[in-house]
Amino acid sequence: MITGELKSKVDKIWDAMWAGGIANPLTVIEQLTYLLFIKRLDEIHTVREQKANRLKKPIEDPVFTPEQEHYRWTHFRDQSAENLFALIQGEVFPFIKSLGVSQDGGEDSTYAQHMRDALFLFPTPRLLANVVDQLDSIAMDDQDTKGDLYEYMLGKIASAGQNGQFRTPRHIIQLMVEMMDPQPGDTICDPACGTCGFLVAAAEYLAKHHSGEVFQNAAAQRRFSEETFFGYDFDNTMLRIGSMNMLLHGIENPDIRYKDSLEETHSGDAAQYSLILANPPFAGSLDYESTAKDLLKIVKTKKTELLFLALFLRLLKTGGRAAVIVPDGVLFGSSKAHKELRRTLVEDQKLDAIVSMPSGVFKPYAGVSTAILFFTKTNSGGTENVWFYDMKQDGFSLDDKRTPQPDKSDLPDILARWKNQSGEAKRKRTDASFLVPKADLAANDYDLSINRYKEVEYEAIEHESPQEILKRLEDLEKEIQAGQEELEGLLG
Repeated sequence: MITGELKSKVDKIWDAMWAGGIANPLTVIEQLTYLLFIKRLDEIHTVREQKANRLKKPIEDPVFTPEQEHYRWTHFRDQSAENLFALIQGEVFPFIKSLGVSQDGGEDSTYAQHMRDALFLFPTPRLLANVVDQLDSIAMDDQDTKGDLYEYMLGKIASAGQNGQFRTPRHIIQLMVEMMDPQPGDTICDPACGTCGFLVAAAEYLAKHHSGEVFQNAAAQRRFSEETFFGYDFDNTMLRIGSMNMLLHGIENPDIRYKDSLEETHSGDAAQYSLILANPPFAGSLDYESTAKDLLKIVKTKKTELLFLALFLRLLKTGGRAAVIVPDGVLFGSSKAHKELRRTLVEDQKLDAIVSMPSGVFKPYAGVSTAILFFTKTNSGGTENVWFYDMKQDGFSLDDKRTPQPDKSDLPDILARWKNQSGEAKRKRTDASFLVPKADLAANDYDLSINRYKEVEYEAIEHESPQEILKRLEDLEKEIQAGQEELEGLLG
């Protein structure tokens, strides 16, 4: 957990960047990410160097050659502002852009592809030296601290992006990952990955709960690093930030690439993944001509939130699972496309659960009401009962400030009930969670909004009869009259 002292240091860096002329939050994040990545490369080289010294062997797979020693953070951090600026701009930054570039004409890594258009945007040597000094004062030896620090910086992007994109709160991501329980054999995809929050959380979960399998040998580690995590986005800045976010969390070579997932030009990647975790863009629409035809076969619509659900069904292997955030309108929309997509999830696939979230979860980005949809691709049905949970609080205030309120969170209860499905069958629909049979969903035109099925328990209140009330009023009036007469007597 990031401490108040660390937050204060990050805030000071942020303020320095702002005062120095870098006002766009995404640009601040991007430029800080480059510096953190340069620092991380030095840490990696130091570990390999220490290991080589212990074994009295040459360094295995060094990050820097002897001629590049001056590129290392520990070597240049104490230089004058002008020399530091010239070195990073002229040599170190081009060096990190060149990483992953094939020297034999083969395919570049996805990291190298994203870095191709990267720009070093620090305007003055003084600002760069100031930020390097402040970053150097932050101890980031611990992997968790480094991840928390980066997540805190990402959290400072306090405005929604285009097309309804906004950052998913980390605690909601962690809830979805824990409910999905990723396994070492999974291929995990986020087709609207942004800063790769879902993929990072999934990687942390696997490292924590399955470290024996994930890191048991070189082949397993390579699979974890290169063949487990897949992310797509059509914002190059987000792709660069996302790739480095993964690298800063220890995932060396994930498949993070540029792709407009809904376009016809990127169709054809069906049945590739066993687990999808996503919060796709809500707003916006596409023309039929530019939308992938196989998605339109699943649901004919221009609405991106529906097209993304169709995309998830296409991308999943049979037996693959998905946990995705959708706006409430998807659950009860009355258009033909809305109804058909919900019918498909219930009748043709296996709809597992719906967790309704309060409207303040995504503030200050947006006040939209949302839900988490959990389903399994079967292509042969399988829905029997759908588990509903009515989340009322998530551990933070539901206003724009989003003040932490750890004693007010439904998340532990959601996870506990989800893992004990046998105990859910007896719950009444007045409870926070309950099961709804498929027949009830079909009878309600596949409406999936929790309010359609939740029953409100009214507390009976007994009132006095009108005669009793009138009698009390009469007695009160007599008491007032007697008091008035007594007062008149005292006044003579």
